Amino acid sequence: MPEFKHAQASSLNSQAVRRGLRPKHPPISYGMILFPGFQVLDVFGPLSALEILSKDREMNLYMVAATMKPVSTAYEAETNHAKGSNFAQTVLPTHTLADCPGLDVLIVPGGLGTRASDIILSPILDFITARYPLLQYLITVCTGSGLVARAGILDGRKATTNKAAWSQIVAWRPCVQWIPEARWVVDGNIWTSAGVSAGIDVTLAFIATVYGDESAQKVADSMEYERHLDPSDDPFAKLIH
Repeated sequence: MPEFKHAQASSLNSQAVRRGLRPKHPPISYGMILFPGFQVLDVFGPLSALEILSKDREMNLYMVAATMKPVSTAYEAETNHAKGSNFAQTVLPTHTLADCPGLDVLIVPGGLGTRASDIILSPILDFITARYPLLQYLITVCTGSGLVARAGILDGRKATTNKAAWSQIVAWRPCVQWIPEARWVVDGNIWTSAGVSAGIDVTLAFIATVYGDESAQKVADSMEYERHLDPSDDPFAKLIH
């Protein structure tokens, strides 16, 4: 019953955000999607910022994957392992897609694993589609916006993605209003960022908007990270070809 009440509250708050109103309560429950071949900084850049923020307020984190097995940053189709490298990290999920509790915020990282087929990724795409209406906010990092686009949620919305993978991601869903020169883009309650390190920028901008600029600066100072304050200042747009 508590989870159901939380889902109802999240739904009401999600509707408030979409209408441009401040939700009745700030986000508490955060979910991070994991899949084979995720990009490690896409996950732990935002989580580092949010973990610091959580020291001053109630926040819960759920690491969500298809199963409870460890999820590796290695991607089976990756070719550089032909060089003899064995260099990857694994993360233990806390919940599966099937038993994840209600969420206020869902974060979708990028990585080579986002290039997998719809058949492989369909459980994650279905999860994103089903959970989005109940969320206060949806945040994507790097090519994670490509997953959300493939789920149909970005249709007609403004978004951005990793500039080095621009052509491929944009081709997946041309009906999205892809913004080429942007460090991050906000459209309603959806926040999308450019590649990898931009996940930290979008998270700090999100914190500033939702929890206040003072909180965002405190987190940035703790990380010894220089905030990017202009979402249109994108030095990597030149990588698009």
